[in-house]
Amino acid sequence: MYKTTAPLNKLSFVLFLVLGACASQKKERIVSVDQQEVHRIISTLADDRLKGRAVFTPEIEEAATFIEGEFKKAGLQPLKANGNDFLQRFQATQIKPSLCEILLDGKELDSDAGFVLSDQAGLNWNTDPEVRILSISASDNFRKKYKEISQQDINAIVCVDESFVKEFNYLKQHADNGRILLNTDQKKKGSLVFVLSKEQPKSFRINYTGTVENKGLANVVGVLPGRSKPNEFVIFSGHYDHIGVLKPIDRDSIANGADDDASGVTAVISLANIFAKQKDNERTLIFAAFTAEESGGYGSQYFSKQLNPDHVVAMINIEMIGKDAKFGANSMYLTGFEKSDLGKILQRNVKGTGFSFYPDPYPEQNLFYRSDNATLAALGVPAHTVSTVQIDKDNYYHTVKDELETLDIKNIVSSINAVALGARSIIAGKDTPTRLEPLKN
Repeated sequence: MYKTTAPLNKLSFVLFLVLGACASQKKERIVSVDQQEVHRIISTLADDRLKGRAVFTPEIEEAATFIEGEFKKAGLQPLKANGNDFLQRFQATQIKPSLCEILLDGKELDSDAGFVLSDQAGLNWNTDPEVRILSISASDNFRKKYKEISQQDINAIVCVDESFVKEFNYLKQHADNGRILLNTDQKKKGSLVFVLSKEQPKSFRINYTGTVENKGLANVVGVLPGRSKPNEFVIFSGHYDHIGVLKPIDRDSIANGADDDASGVTAVISLANIFAKQKDNERTLIFAAFTAEESGGYGSQYFSKQLNPDHVVAMINIEMIGKDAKFGANSMYLTGFEKSDLGKILQRNVKGTGFSFYPDPYPEQNLFYRSDNATLAALGVPAHTVSTVQIDKDNYYHTVKDELETLDIKNIVSSINAVALGARSIIAGKDTPTRLEPLKN
């Protein structure tokens, strides 16, 4: 339920952040985020009217227009590469299933028991010996095994144990919404057919047709030019898309995505307002609201290709900050904490406030590579995600229950203020986080 009160130490932290920091650095103007403004922004993004902000819908376009307006009000400028447009537009191809018939050992599967992942417009398999039969068994790590299989360019039927029905349904939902490819991507020749079955079939027939459409997507990007180091960039980001409309639960079908990731986008907008008012950033600050994170991170992938990664000093991506972290109030964790010293810099700058930045407590979840920081991190940028979500037990994640009423606004406020204070020496050009080792292709 929505918390109307907050622990005293959380309120004390907000006050300390504004007053204490000013006392210790009299020459530095410290601006705090306004709680009512935070509530206004997140309630707009998570409103039923936006129907869960699914890609390729009028509602996500409405969300983009709202974010653009907030960037303009903050006094940001468009990214030069985008001309005079805050919307960073790009084209993608969507392949959406229109026909999917799966027969195993002569028996046709129910529509909810199978789906196809393919870059091809159609498949017609009939016990083809070149199609491999694979399994994800009950003893497997589902995420690890799925990643291992999906990264191969092969034709395969993948039998998924029924114990993973929740994970299966989540993947099927994405497949039904359509596969997205950036127009610069190289299509995979291989296709995967996932079926909910313990037994591997001896014979099969697959008849699949996909509808192919070229469609537009857009990130929303604003810039606050640096005073003395304009070619050194610090990025603050979050994704504004979510998963749209689902099967109704208690007459509610809208997956509002209040925590995931309206909370993060609210933080990005709030940070833009904070730094624009402070007017003391030596480095250029880029504020990005990414699209299509839930579909595969396509917005951040496109964005990353528009920048020289050598010019990006740091990226702080913000995901799901609407509830207390595992470590309690006044805390956040940083994915990939050990990969650079960004986390140590953030922690050093909030020392004495009662707030703490911790290493990611969920390494088995592989969160560092599951959010919009991953593309720039692969290029060597110290790009990390900060979060508070207890991902191992958050029952509202990717459901229609992720609504504003489940969040603690004061937790969002204290987290935003902590990021602003923690990044202070980086935007001032005093601290430069260590680089990551680029991933090899």
